[in-house]
Amino acid sequence: MKKRVLSGIQPTGNIHIGNYLGAMQHWVASQDEYDNFFCIVDLHSITVPQDVKQLRAKVRELAGILLAIGIDPEKSTIFVQSNISAHAELTWILNCFTPIGWLQRMTQFKDKSEKQEVISTGLFDYPVLMTADILLYNADYVPVGEDQKQHVELSRDIAIRFNSIYGKVFKIPEALIPKVGARIMGLDDPTRKMSKSEAGQGHAINLLDPPNVITNKIKRAATDSQRDILFDKNRPGVYNLLTIYELFSKMSRPKIESHFSGKGYSDLKKELAEVVIEGLRPIQERYKEITSDPSYIETLLKSGADKARPFAESVLNKVMDKVGLG
Repeated sequence: MKKRVLSGIQPTGNIHIGNYLGAMQHWVASQDEYDNFFCIVDLHSITVPQDVKQLRAKVRELAGILLAIGIDPEKSTIFVQSNISAHAELTWILNCFTPIGWLQRMTQFKDKSEKQEVISTGLFDYPVLMTADILLYNADYVPVGEDQKQHVELSRDIAIRFNSIYGKVFKIPEALIPKVGARIMGLDDPTRKMSKSEAGQGHAINLLDPPNVITNKIKRAATDSQRDILFDKNRPGVYNLLTIYELFSKMSRPKIESHFSGKGYSDLKKELAEVVIEGLRPIQERYKEITSDPSYIETLLKSGADKARPFAESVLNKVMDKVGLG
């Protein structure tokens, strides 16, 4: 029997090549290996203020992108988190078994709360909702970047604590972290991970950016004052550009360094723009095709929720019975 994987992504900001290279392309490649559930986590999105119309539009956009990159609804389940009430219901129950000290240790909360004038309880409680997302589907693995690994560890701790009280109810999940390309850095600041929430125009290359925008962003990307084009982690700007080139071109690092030997940063940026544009072209063409019929995405998301709901409700009902509810 295939191992089950639960992947979640927020429908906020713009999906960029960091999301794609660090996680999403691995989702596509793993469809025959795993039983994949892809959850568009809109409940997580409202932990900070959102424009209502934009949020709904972003949910549909994200679904279109998932299909465009190669997620096959015949092999995988794509659904929207808020369409299955068990996510919110299990979160409340798990809240009652999660020591507050565990949540206070979450580094992402500390980082995000510094950027908010008003800190919501939802922002603080975000990791418990993520735990519910994972445990509802008996996920074996959760693909995450290094910055989310702590949340998966928390979900393990919560599941283990609940099981120690009521017996084996939850499967204990494991984090699945890709070895290469897990951390694509910002073009404008290569010391910080590329982020959907960053507002800077030159920060990220988005999957739906047109060719001229991609070219201009790469032209403005940070490098350094040295000349040799090498994979040197002590030179974050050049290292980041070369890593992106490596992942799009599929060339080995020695071949890339040999190819750019004696060349300058203008050559690197020109060729990087070309491989990124060509790499994203089929995704963008497929996205236009998919979104030309809005009813297709609506039908697919409803079908995905109908498929996922029995799994979630089965786990929720078992939990409710264990704690004396219902």
